[in-house]
Amino acid sequence: MRLLSVDSTATACSVALTENGKVLGEFYCNTKLTHSQTLMVMIQQMMNCTGFTLEQVDGFAVSAGPGSFTGVRIGVSAVKGMAMALDKPCVGVSTLEAMAQNLKYLNGVVCALMDARCGQVYTALFRVENGCIARLTEDSAIPAVEAAEKCAGLKETIYLAGDGAELCSEKEEFKVFSPVLLPEPLRFQRASGVAKAAEERFQRGEVLDAAKVMPVYLRPPQAERELKKRLHKA
Repeated sequence: MRLLSVDSTATACSVALTENGKVLGEFYCNTKLTHSQTLMVMIQQMMNCTGFTLEQVDGFAVSAGPGSFTGVRIGVSAVKGMAMALDKPCVGVSTLEAMAQNLKYLNGVVCALMDARCGQVYTALFRVENGCIARLTEDSAIPAVEAAEKCAGLKETIYLAGDGAELCSEKEEFKVFSPVLLPEPLRFQRASGVAKAAEERFQRGEVLDAAKVMPVYLRPPQAERELKKRLHKA
């Protein structure tokens, strides 16, 4: 199976083309340009470099969230558009799970952390052992202190991943259990991780029509939160 996978949930953006688990090509861009400027260009260049066309792709996968609301919408919209136009199946996967998928070579617990602003993080815990991954907690948007509490009591080495990892590693609540801050090339989510998570879903037949793939935000948009504050004060 040949999959085209996309991740645009944070500052970095990446696309990958895989075939039966093998990465045929992956483009990664971490600039201040918006994903609406870079994503489709990256896909086109990757397809040109690998010698395939979109018509030769069997399915599409996207990191559907959590993450930047705008970034999530751009990635999901792009995949929905391509899948719908080509009548191909697609799946949406958790951004946090995609991070852990690329860290299967480790043995311990991956604490995936994305900066959700306002003192919160998007987080989930995954146990990785002997090339296998097991989810320990569901994706959630919580204060960083609560994320540290979820790690308390774990005996394995804890690895911090994601764009919120460095920020959390400096907090006393995390320092008490001496977590390992992964180096930047391993820390951030990549489309190849999205592909790995998606392949498992394709194998289980858990695919969707393009119209049914939806963003996962975990919390209301800022505009909605501000409106509720104003209504509460009124």
